[in-house]
Amino acid sequence: MAEHLKPAHEAELVERARSDPAAFQELYHHYLPRVYAYIAARLPERAEAEDVVAAAFLEALERLNQFRARGAGAFAAWLFRIARHELIDHYRKRRRRDAPYSLELHCQLVDGAEPLDNAFVREEASAHIRALVATLPPRRQEVVALRFFARLRNNEIAAVLGIQERSVASHLCRALDDLQRMLCPNDVTKAKEHSL
Repeated sequence: MAEHLKPAHEAELVERARSDPAAFQELYHHYLPRVYAYIAARLPERAEAEDVVAAAFLEALERLNQFRARGAGAFAAWLFRIARHELIDHYRKRRRRDAPYSLELHCQLVDGAEPLDNAFVREEASAHIRALVATLPPRRQEVVALRFFARLRNNEIAAVLGIQERSVASHLCRALDDLQRMLCPNDVTKAKEHSL
């Protein structure tokens, strides 16, 4: 898992990247896995995800001189806003109303050999979770994707979505509660019985 860049190092890289392709390449390599995971979680086809990711980074490169740092996490929020807008544009172009999750594509990011039966079980579990996440309201789907696939912090998610940080926390908490109820309905019933 890639760590977040230290704010001072990221600010220096962004400043250098305005005129130095090597600095932008370093930012690209740092953020590519997270941006790809976020986009792939929202699109069913790998080729589509790759196209949207490429468009997002191209747009970021073209607009880099417009970026203004406003504190820690500002670049990540700016980049993921661009990625989100590219995703929305992709949906508009394809006239899709639903954004199914693709946990299988996310899992492909982790390169490792495993027994076929383990891969099958993981794929089945991923399909089940993807189906459950797709039943969440759109805002909760978005918050879950940004938190768990893009690994953004709540303040960064708030900046991407243009909402307050406490709203992000609320949506995330409710989404996780909803998923818990769907995954383990018996546990929820038992918890209610014990609280009476």
